[in-house]
Amino acid sequence: MTASRQIAIVGAGMAAITCARTLVQAGHRVMVFEKSHTVGGRMATRNSAFGTFDTGAQYFTVRDPRFVQALQTTPNVCKAWSANTVQVLDAHGRVAAAGLPAREPHWVPVPGMNTLIRRWAQPLADADGLELNTRVMQIEPDALNRAHWQLRTVGDGDSTHVYGGFDAVVLAVPSVQAQELLQTTPKGAPLLKKISAVTVAPCWTLMLAYPQAMQPSFSTLGPQWNAARSTHHRIAWLTRESSKPGRGAIERWTVQASAAWSQEHLNDDPKRVQAKLIKAFAEVTGIRAQPAHTDTKRWLYAKTDKALGTSHLWDAKAGLGLCGDWCLGHRVEDAFVSGLELALSMA
Repeated sequence: MTASRQIAIVGAGMAAITCARTLVQAGHRVMVFEKSHTVGGRMATRNSAFGTFDTGAQYFTVRDPRFVQALQTTPNVCKAWSANTVQVLDAHGRVAAAGLPAREPHWVPVPGMNTLIRRWAQPLADADGLELNTRVMQIEPDALNRAHWQLRTVGDGDSTHVYGGFDAVVLAVPSVQAQELLQTTPKGAPLLKKISAVTVAPCWTLMLAYPQAMQPSFSTLGPQWNAARSTHHRIAWLTRESSKPGRGAIERWTVQASAAWSQEHLNDDPKRVQAKLIKAFAEVTGIRAQPAHTDTKRWLYAKTDKALGTSHLWDAKAGLGLCGDWCLGHRVEDAFVSGLELALSMA
């Protein structure tokens, strides 16, 4: 067995937490650094007065038996969601083509997409191995031992800190952010070159709530389907959040803009984006009622356009590793496989 090592992991999404769990199980000491206030990455859930919204990944499928085994460690967290009748709609809400495979179950954690990662990350937090609200700005040789790594970070109130003594550093963040950190150390040059061709598209997400649909005269607003892909130039995906298991009954919708439209309007004012997407939502669904709640979320790095083509990268000499869904594609399971296989290479 490999001697126990101290390993830093930057990021706290599916790939990061899978990698961390696997390394801990192999006897290593792991510290996870996450710039946000919680774990989950794009398996994100936003709370509102009307219920939750899954703002990133909408569901996941399970094809790899190793993912099945991992999910069995937290029974009853994930429930099947009846999204397997999803159709592809045209710009006017008419069915244009069949959508998702009819026989493949679609799973969602309950009560929100981030629940699974939070459960998996809890042992790390309990062992003081999780630093939230901590942005890693630079990776460099340790000042006390040049064979080790240290991380320069910025936290709450622009406080700075240096964490040192790491035998290895894993970057489990979007490819662009990985490139930025690799550029802070000469040892990152070989990995930097290998990921230079990876591209990831952005996505604007719109959240809408219609509590008026709870009135006795309503069953649901608009269409009777719960999720759809769309060929509308502004909208790629629509989900009735309240149709997911354990989400609460108030009518809520999550709308994800197309990659091309999101890129074109990447730096627009959120209110302007909101108005345009609400108009498109009405065109696709026929729902023209005034929502009681609206919100937006901009994902700069949402869906992989061009993947790395291998599950991970590990430079054993430098002690640097890379993982993330962008290595293989854009599915939740891609992130799991990437984090797992990197950890197995390191362990």
